[in-house]
Amino acid sequence: MALDGMTDETLPRQAMRAEFLDAETEAELARAWRDNRDEQALHRLVTAYMRLAISMASKFRRYGAPMNDLIQEASLGLMKAADKFDPERGVRFSTYAVWWIKASIQEFVMRNWSMVRTGSTSSQKALFFNMRRVQAQLTREAQQEGEQLDAMQLRQRVAEVIGVPLADVEMMEGRLSGSDFSLNATQSSEDEGREWVDTLEDDGASPEETVADSHDGQTMKVWLGEAMGRLTDREAYIVRERRLIEDPRTLESLGEELGLSKERIRQLEAQAFGKMRKSLETHQGEVQSFFV
Repeated sequence: MALDGMTDETLPRQAMRAEFLDAETEAELARAWRDNRDEQALHRLVTAYMRLAISMASKFRRYGAPMNDLIQEASLGLMKAADKFDPERGVRFSTYAVWWIKASIQEFVMRNWSMVRTGSTSSQKALFFNMRRVQAQLTREAQQEGEQLDAMQLRQRVAEVIGVPLADVEMMEGRLSGSDFSLNATQSSEDEGREWVDTLEDDGASPEETVADSHDGQTMKVWLGEAMGRLTDREAYIVRERRLIEDPRTLESLGEELGLSKERIRQLEAQAFGKMRKSLETHQGEVQSFFV
């Protein structure tokens, strides 16, 4: 891998000693990795820009995450950038990598800010990383104009400046001002006080639902087996390869293997589904009973 041999302690030192790449060399290395999966080229490209990743990681220290963790996340973002970079677009790698590095660090910070996930939508990210700064700026500007903003006015202006719904501002404000506490803490000081975790509703399936789901699942497997049994060997093979494996085959690849056109494979697939549908229709009443 590109960062093999680098530890948390040696990574910053090696990054500071790394070479500076010109645009031509950078593009050659990117092509070597893209076209030939040349790991030496990837290592050289990533190492040259680790100083950029470390510099960006340092800007997020105020969120309380360990610097080593931030650097590791920045390096992951750098690796993603190197893997997706297209040198033919005429953009410098550093310009392209900045977005991936920042996104990787922000995701890490938000995951670790609270035990309760802060959020991952674009508006939530914008609020998480900008709300305090915008609040302070708006407050200063209002004071300079002799205006006193109440809490609601400030929230409304923050929403306008950042371009997010007011409800998102209110939600993020509550999350950032709150603190985590253990669900194993008791609700009272009494020895036998109930823990907060005991008040949470179990959203899992009930034992009755679990048994019913298991029974219905087994029944459906039997019916599908019967339907598959009505197919020819070739039809069954196409259905399995197209629908029942983790990485489904394309019509074109199956056609090449079976010596048939892509259109013929599509016809055989449709024909097989028609047979299976007729088989399952014989159980129509029983299927409907599952959902009553």
